[in-house]
Amino acid sequence: MKSFWNSRSIIPITLSFLFLFTYNFTAVFAAPARHLCHPVQRDALLKFKNEFEIKKPCLDGISPKTESWTNNKDCCYWDGVTCDAKSWVVIELDLSRSCLHGRLHSNSSLFKVKNLVTLDLSYNYFSGHISSSIGNLSHLTILDLSKNYFSGWIPSSVGNLSHLTFLDLSNNDFFGELPFFGSMNQLNILNVDFNTFSGNFPHSLLNLGMLSDLYLSHNQFTGPLPSNMSSLYNLEYFQAWDNSFSGTLSSSLFTIPPLTYVDLRDNQLKGTLEFGNISSPSKLISLDLGNNNFIGPIPTSISKLVNLQDLDLSRLNTQGPVDFSIFSNLKSLQLLNLSHLNTTTSIDLNAILHSNLKSIFSLDLSGNHVSTTNKSSGANHHSQMISQLYLSGCGITEFPELLRTQNKLTNLDISNNRIKGHVPGWLWTLPTLKFVDLSYNMFIGFERSTKLEQSSFSKPSMQYLVGSNNNFTGKIPSFICDMRSLITLDLSSNNLNGSIPHCMGNLKSTLSFLNLRQNQLSGDLPNNTFSRLRSLDVGHNQLTGKLPRSLIHFSTLEVLNVESNRINDTFPVWLSSLKQLQVLVLRSNEFHGPIRQASFPMLRIIDISDNHFNGTLPSNYFVSWSAMSSLKANEDRSGEKYMGDFFGYYHDSMVLTNKGIEMELVRILKIYTALDFSGNKLEGEIPRSIGTLKELHVLNLSYNAFTHHIPSSMGNLTALESLDVSKNKLSGEIPQELGNLSYLAYMNFSHNQLVGLVPGGTQFRRQKCSSFEENSGLFGPALDEVCREIHTPPPQQHETLKPEDENEEVLSWVAAAIGFGPGIVFGFTIGYILFSCKQEWFMNAFGRKEGRSSTTMLKSC
Repeated sequence: MKSFWNSRSIIPITLSFLFLFTYNFTAVFAAPARHLCHPVQRDALLKFKNEFEIKKPCLDGISPKTESWTNNKDCCYWDGVTCDAKSWVVIELDLSRSCLHGRLHSNSSLFKVKNLVTLDLSYNYFSGHISSSIGNLSHLTILDLSKNYFSGWIPSSVGNLSHLTFLDLSNNDFFGELPFFGSMNQLNILNVDFNTFSGNFPHSLLNLGMLSDLYLSHNQFTGPLPSNMSSLYNLEYFQAWDNSFSGTLSSSLFTIPPLTYVDLRDNQLKGTLEFGNISSPSKLISLDLGNNNFIGPIPTSISKLVNLQDLDLSRLNTQGPVDFSIFSNLKSLQLLNLSHLNTTTSIDLNAILHSNLKSIFSLDLSGNHVSTTNKSSGANHHSQMISQLYLSGCGITEFPELLRTQNKLTNLDISNNRIKGHVPGWLWTLPTLKFVDLSYNMFIGFERSTKLEQSSFSKPSMQYLVGSNNNFTGKIPSFICDMRSLITLDLSSNNLNGSIPHCMGNLKSTLSFLNLRQNQLSGDLPNNTFSRLRSLDVGHNQLTGKLPRSLIHFSTLEVLNVESNRINDTFPVWLSSLKQLQVLVLRSNEFHGPIRQASFPMLRIIDISDNHFNGTLPSNYFVSWSAMSSLKANEDRSGEKYMGDFFGYYHDSMVLTNKGIEMELVRILKIYTALDFSGNKLEGEIPRSIGTLKELHVLNLSYNAFTHHIPSSMGNLTALESLDVSKNKLSGEIPQELGNLSYLAYMNFSHNQLVGLVPGGTQFRRQKCSSFEENSGLFGPALDEVCREIHTPPPQQHETLKPEDENEEVLSWVAAAIGFGPGIVFGFTIGYILFSCKQEWFMNAFGRKEGRSSTTMLKSC
């Protein structure tokens, strides 16, 4: 009976619990239905999504966040969208790394979402100007537009966003002066790095007392830095490197109590260095003032910066002795750059390695006179173990024996010295060595090491070995094949002979850059497959045979240069399967036969000149060469300007004929395009599809047997700077469309059968008369202006190929800089040979098989 009662009493209690659970279940799960994001904001965001395209493939395979934005889902639960927990209005929009492509127009529906507190559009492909409508988002505290393609001036309305604490505009194409930011009194972080902003330091920034991080680097700011930088009393990080700031550096900057990081390298600051009255211990950890115009001694007060870990005073013009004891208090110092001090002091490397700088792991003394007097093994026993040592251009004549015990050494740069003899064998026994630069010395060989041979030497750590511009002779050392981690190998400009060793196949899984140009190597190219090779340069040797078909498996290859060898093969149409190939140089070999049609989507430079190619080119031959048609189609976002490795240690080079002059490009700009088919036996019409290559800068079809008319489609080559179609059999008129090519600085139509009116464009009126000679039917005001009298020589048989004995003037040029700007996309500054304490300039003349003016762009060490 009792148990019955208990069971009866449980029933209503259970029902009550079920009722309460059901009620609460409904309340919990029905909550989103009652608190949907506002329809106006949802519709605005959907419209905003449709204003842009998705650039595919997306970064790192990430799915664009806007793919989750659909009508049947509450917008507060869309990827990248955050709503307020109470009002359910959209307050945060994070569309970073969403591969959005397009322009942010002034009427964009984004500006209707007015309650936004956070807006992050970083790492996308937005372009165009920033609309002043962004000032309508008055609640913003975080605005991140970095790493896009925005351009133009920053609208003044941005300065009215008074609640901002974080503003990042870095890595875009903004220009002009910064607007007034003085109203942003809550701003903590301002980053405008990597744009082209100009003008003086924005003095309105001095009103931002809350500012802790200020980044102005890699712009075009000019003028002096304010003398009252101490107004930014909360400043911790100040980075303004790579600008044109001038004047003196006020010591008030170093009196800011929380200041920990200062980077002002690569400016034009001058005067003496002063750190002011540093009474309390400074918090400064990093101080980079290198590559400015400072003059005078290193201030002794630097010894009070006791927390320094990174110090760069490179190119400080000390004009006298340096007392290295002032650094003895900097016991936390890890990176020390004292290169190019213009000091009368001979720096004793051994003394530094035995000093109180026990924490230092990177030391750069390049450009000074450094004594590396060899010490006994006992004296070296307690020397400081260093990781990175840079001694380029230090007047060293013997390999520093004191390095033998540096078992923690990873990076060694001993280039640009006068070291003779052999590279010591013990160098390769250093257990952590990764980076070695021996270039521009007088080494003649590599010393054999009994220890290496006895231990079946393997050097797994070595990644970067440069021995270019020495006097190395004999065969390529076989021990290099045991460097199984090698990424870059450069032995160019030596006297190495013999064949390329087959054992280099041991490096197939790591080697990315192989440069053996300017040696005396012979034999065939090996058939090894290098799965990661990005650049292969074996130009200017004596190689024979055919191109190895194994190249078809080099899926990462970007640069292939076999110029000036004796390779006998047909046109390698099979290379079109290499989708990353950007530079192909086959010039001055024995290639022959027709140039079969191929698609090279990434190719930007092709030079097949001075071979024996023949036949015709179909009219649509260049239709699929998309990289020369539009640079944006294959845009490189790495930030690197030149072809080479990511770290800037290695740069590709090549010889190129531009504007009638043969030059060596010691660095190849990534936006440079050129096509050189000259010096062959090509005939028939010039393909009309040549007009699709709208990004082409240099076009050379000279010394062939092309016939018929010059295609009018060449008028579409709006970036063209150099055009050479001389020594062909072209007839008809010069297309009038060429007169509209405003960047066309050089042209040569000579030795053809052209007739009719010469175009009247400005560029045509600036040419030499020789550019039109041997075309008796040409006439017009432009021709009259450049040729006072047209000399018509007696009829004679003209060769279509370059004559072997043609004498032309040989010019020696020095290109001091390569510059690209609006219009002049590729320019060379001509000057006298320049010397500096770090860099040497040199010149090599490259003769052509056929007579043509030649010059070499001189290389910096």
